[in-house]
Amino acid sequence: MSLSEIHAVLRRRWYLVLPVAVLSLLAGLYLDRTVPVSYQSQSSVTLLDSTAVAKLAPSYGNPISNAGGSLVVTADVLIRTLSSSDSALDLVSLGVTDRYTVGFAANTSGPLLTLTVTGTSRPNVLHETNVLTDFAGQQLKALQAAASVPSAYLVVTAPVVLPQTPVSQTKSKFQDVAAVVIGGLTSAFLLAFGAEAVAGARRGGGRRRGKAPKAGRPKAAREGRGLLRRRLDSTTVLTGYLVLAFFIPSDLALPALGGVGTPANVFALLGLLWYLATWLCGRIVPARGTRSARLAMCVLSAAVLLAYLADATRDSSHEEVLGADRGLIGLLVWVSLVVLTSAGIQERSRLDVLMRRLVVLGTVVAALGYYDFFTASNIADSINIPGLHASVTGITAMDRGSFTRPRSTTAQPLEFGGMLAILVPFAIHQALDPVRRHASLFRRWGPVVIMAGALPLTVSRTSIIGALLVALVMLPRWRPQRRWTAIGLLIAGVGVLKVMIPGLIGTIVTLFSTFLSNSDSSTQARTVKYAEIAPYLAERPLFGRGFGTFTPDLYFFTDNQYMLTLAEMGALGLLALLTLFVTGIHHGGAIRRLARTESDRELGQAFFASALVGMVISATFDALSFPMFAGMFFLTLGAGGSYLGFVRREAAAGPAPAPAGLESPPPPAAEPGSPGAPGPRTAPTPRVPAQAHTTAAEPQLVES
Repeated sequence: MSLSEIHAVLRRRWYLVLPVAVLSLLAGLYLDRTVPVSYQSQSSVTLLDSTAVAKLAPSYGNPISNAGGSLVVTADVLIRTLSSSDSALDLVSLGVTDRYTVGFAANTSGPLLTLTVTGTSRPNVLHETNVLTDFAGQQLKALQAAASVPSAYLVVTAPVVLPQTPVSQTKSKFQDVAAVVIGGLTSAFLLAFGAEAVAGARRGGGRRRGKAPKAGRPKAAREGRGLLRRRLDSTTVLTGYLVLAFFIPSDLALPALGGVGTPANVFALLGLLWYLATWLCGRIVPARGTRSARLAMCVLSAAVLLAYLADATRDSSHEEVLGADRGLIGLLVWVSLVVLTSAGIQERSRLDVLMRRLVVLGTVVAALGYYDFFTASNIADSINIPGLHASVTGITAMDRGSFTRPRSTTAQPLEFGGMLAILVPFAIHQALDPVRRHASLFRRWGPVVIMAGALPLTVSRTSIIGALLVALVMLPRWRPQRRWTAIGLLIAGVGVLKVMIPGLIGTIVTLFSTFLSNSDSSTQARTVKYAEIAPYLAERPLFGRGFGTFTPDLYFFTDNQYMLTLAEMGALGLLALLTLFVTGIHHGGAIRRLARTESDRELGQAFFASALVGMVISATFDALSFPMFAGMFFLTLGAGGSYLGFVRREAAAGPAPAPAGLESPPPPAAEPGSPGAPGPRTAPTPRVPAQAHTTAAEPQLVES
């Protein structure tokens, strides 16, 4: 459905669109005028041990200072005390009537607390922050007095950052206004196309769902010329998403939407509206045999919505509510990618074009990573786009050993390596595809070398594990000659890296040796947090605290998608996450089993390897928190479901056509009158469906 056709429907249903759009704008204006601007002030305090305990060991009868052997636990006790209902009543009596929060300071592992007060009056907010800071010290003294701790052994609070001048929080107000306006305009859009679908059904003789427009004028005449009149398809929409996702740094986002408001995500949401409009008008029907990916997304959606309701039933902070709202937006983006790939692409050739573009654009991003590595810089830092702001502050070049870890246009080296690891199998498949044997050696194998070569440059266990999994999954399925050639090339590649980049291979080996000996500080810092998840899981084991609410600013980094999912969505969320990975693995296995050609069998193995890599490396970092990695994972998940549908239909159509140059010779002619002699009419040749994949005998496939 072209943009001009969408505009025609909106113009035809103006009597529905205009009132709803005007009401949404008026509602947004009303909120802007009536909702006051909030102000926020913060202070920071730290806990200091008593002088007696500092001089002598270990605690001298003070159970608070020795709770767990660290003042971090003492700070946690104080945070829970200040957050209790009794403390809230005491603060109200002292004049603190605005909303306040108490928590550990961001990016710290010590007993450092941040006290925050948010209200609509600047003077009151500053006064209440001072009161809250003093009250924290009083509560700590009261806790120790109740335990009869001698005065010489009292733990005390010391201000680190005095109450700051309140700062206006216009972003929160702008988010509320934008949510109302966007929600109203989206409702008007869907209402117009819903009315168009009802009117078309009543006419009966009009376009029915799943039928193409009536034949008449030539296709070019019907579509017209120009960008607005050019008919769109899912491949075109998803190509726009890929360009925005790969070439705009994933930490740049629209201020009103937070971290999920990247231009690529916004474009994906617009693509979902385009699909709904096209589907309601009967121009597109979900392809047969592609429901598995969408069913997996239904399971994930149910887990996210139940977690959202669970967050609404508890006393969550304002930041957690915003995080849960962003989680819903992220879910819609993922649903859009899966729907557009699995249900929107109607031709096998267009799906091939999309996957080729995915590999080419991923290769460019990998090449930018080489620039980061050898220049010891971040190319993303030089990209500034008006209207977009960094959703993650303080991103700097990360070093390990003597090497700068590249991140290209991603938010973090782990995201860069993880994203390339799930794309490498498709680059290998395209290099081996007989359809592309006419292409030059560089065009076929350049993406493989560039992306695979960028993985060790991240100096990350995640990248190396991903590369090893790809090799372990794909190599055993190859013929012995190809397998041993690939192993030889891998060994030669390691030798080239060792010569060209001295110390890189040794640093990577050290990473794994320290990991196996449990002497790696970064691994210990991650695993020690697993036990800290247990209290949150025990509190809400089934539905979690709310998808998107367990942010590092409020809690801590998990560096493990499974642990993060348990905290945010509970056991049901973990089941939904595993369902996604298993569905991707199923796509690969089913494609390989049903494939009629060697190329499709290799393609199935590529999907199998990609999904398995995503499942394993998600235990090494919070994978779905990074927009580029999450986007590529869900796009390949939907593409696997779409390919499975095509392969199923091709398998049901009949035997595979013979490859070019290997046609079977015609059988010898039988004597007239003998059994098997042809009759006066020959049997018709089975007709291959129009959606069948172009084989090696059809080299006319046009590459993107």
